[in-house]
Amino acid sequence: MMDELRFRSLAETALHALMQHLIIREEEQGAGFEVEEQNGLVNVVFEEPAAKFVITPNAPMRQIWISALSTSFKLDWDEAAEAFVLPRTGEPLEPLVDRLIGDHLGA
Repeated sequence: MMDELRFRSLAETALHALMQHLIIREEEQGAGFEVEEQNGLVNVVFEEPAAKFVITPNAPMRQIWISALSTSFKLDWDEAAEAFVLPRTGEPLEPLVDRLIGDHLGA
């Protein structure tokens, strides 16, 4: 298991990159959501249909957790992919969040 300092560094980098990606998507006309960062958490807030996704690092488990669509998604660090990945599907963080947003918005 990786040490906490390395996890925090990797998670911070991954969440910062995700924020930048989501800000660009948010600025697209009719994106359908707003993104905000609070104390290391990333929130994706939808007006219609109303919902909120919460993306947060979980240091004790060395995972990034996503609460979305009434489900908890737990991503592990994958050394080969150099990314946080959902083990069940192999999806990295950014494509997974994009898919969940699309699922929520019916796209």
